[in-house]
Amino acid sequence: MKLGYVIHYVPDVAATVAFYAAAFGFAQRFAAEDGTYAEMDTGATVLAFASESMIEEQGASFRRTRPGETPPGMEIGLVTEDVRGAFATAVAAGAVPLLPPKEKTWGQTVGYVRDLNGALVEICSPMG
Repeated sequence: MKLGYVIHYVPDVAATVAFYAAAFGFAQRFAAEDGTYAEMDTGATVLAFASESMIEEQGASFRRTRPGETPPGMEIGLVTEDVRGAFATAVAAGAVPLLPPKEKTWGQTVGYVRDLNGALVEICSPMG
């Protein structure tokens, strides 16, 4: 077994794709013609965005992620050598700064922003 996808259900797939392109430099690798689903080129694990209606139409309930509310207990973790530069780029593109980059006791640099939907995004240096 391996992790293949992280799917973030969002109110506007196109706006979220545009945000992740501007804030984190990811290119879109696939998009459904109807605009309900898209994938970003992020490396080995796919980061995808799906319309909230996709999960609702299947009969599943979920907690929506919204900017003015407490974020869900999960995050999107992005790894880079230049955490401070990536943090600044993300904020300039509209990410909401939450915790500025800080070196942790184990040597990793970690900062947090919230995306346009209110989701937590960790920007961190590689481990080891």
